[in-house]
Amino acid sequence: MATAAESSYRVRVVDESHVAPPRGSVSPTTIPLTFLDMVWISISPTQRIFFYEFPDISTPHFTQNIYPNLKHSLSLTLRHFFPFAANLTCPPPPNHPYISYKEGDSVLVSVAESDYDFDHLTANQARDNNAFHQSLVPKLPTPSLLSEETHAVPTMAVQFTVFPNSGFSIGIAFNHVAADGRSFNHFVKSWASMSVTHRLGDLPCHDKDLVQDPEGIASIYLNDWRNFLKNCSAPSSADSGNGVTPPAVVPQEKVRLTLVLGRAEIEKLKQLVVAATQTQSEPAAARISTYVVTCAFIWVLWMKIQESKEGTTGGHLDDDTLSHFIAPADCRGRLGLPFPPTYFGNCLAQISGSAKRSELMGSNGIVVAAKVIGRAICKLEKGPLTGAENSMSHFIEKLKMPSLLVTVAGSPKFRVYDTDFGWGKPKKSEVGHIGHGSFSLNECRDEEGGVEIGLVIGRQQLDFFNAIIEHARAEYSMIG
Repeated sequence: MATAAESSYRVRVVDESHVAPPRGSVSPTTIPLTFLDMVWISISPTQRIFFYEFPDISTPHFTQNIYPNLKHSLSLTLRHFFPFAANLTCPPPPNHPYISYKEGDSVLVSVAESDYDFDHLTANQARDNNAFHQSLVPKLPTPSLLSEETHAVPTMAVQFTVFPNSGFSIGIAFNHVAADGRSFNHFVKSWASMSVTHRLGDLPCHDKDLVQDPEGIASIYLNDWRNFLKNCSAPSSADSGNGVTPPAVVPQEKVRLTLVLGRAEIEKLKQLVVAATQTQSEPAAARISTYVVTCAFIWVLWMKIQESKEGTTGGHLDDDTLSHFIAPADCRGRLGLPFPPTYFGNCLAQISGSAKRSELMGSNGIVVAAKVIGRAICKLEKGPLTGAENSMSHFIEKLKMPSLLVTVAGSPKFRVYDTDFGWGKPKKSEVGHIGHGSFSLNECRDEEGGVEIGLVIGRQQLDFFNAIIEHARAEYSMIG
């Protein structure tokens, strides 16, 4: 059950406007989607929230003294990151979607006021997930019809939410087809820099010709998605029939938690895995990183939570049932690929691995998970885009069994707590769209080398979750 404080909060929109690049600064542009973009064509919007502490703030003070500079600096930043002011244009099959920008295209920006407890919202304990998923992040504007069978979908929206006498948040929703996490991180840090110093750092590279596709993988991916969505039982209300706009899935009766693994705890996990692999000539042993052991820990944790949801020790799953782990991996700078660090768009390969339920639920579950993830990373480094023509169909097959799929959003490498608009580091940063088997990773705000893990679970699973974490911490504190 929701607490009284959680069930009674209000969020009230007090202002809406549109922010565009400066007039005449961007020529009308059409950007084709590469096969690396097409991976994300039917994924619901990505959501990121930054919370900033500001004890004496009021809504009038924000709108009069802070908001104008944020809008002006956003406009100047969009001149160089114009795909976020553009639209995803979706013509009917067999035509491919594309991103188009014309003079006057803009980002919807809103200001809201909330009486929610700011300190509770930015804490680590269980909080109402709807506050994040629905209230503090804007919905992308409704698609507009360009013709009877073609519609245009905005790629970004921004919402500032003021918590009087406490602080405010910046909630951003964007279409993943326009940019991956690294490109978005580049954008938001550039916006912060423009807001404070009136200067940008490295400019984005928009050269889509860097992505070669002689095998027509973009068409394969698009057809895979269209065929999948055609068989979905719940079509999107925003879909005009071309099969590229998915229904958004909103978690109900869920709570959000932040689990913090400190540097010492992560080192204990590494020791556990290394000790189990050093006598087995495992190539994965060289890949026992913070990322690997953190993901392994959460993969096993998620399997246990899923089984508690079934209400049995084994549920309907037998020991040979496979559980799947999928995470994005940045291809920029990898051997043999031409992408510069500032490449804007999607430049992600897939870390993918599977393990039997009995192995993950056993006493060495974290070791098994870490070895699977480590092997997948080693395989990726030999050729990050090898077999790319089949990766979408494999991913879609796994989507059909969501309870057996674990995915990752975000990365500690993004350094989200370095996003400084002039008020210091955020008090908290959250990924809004997680849930249904996905979790988020940030670097730890207050301890170098630590990791913050964002999770969304059912309220009824909270006691079980806390018991698992308490047991795990007691067990791993004895390692070494």
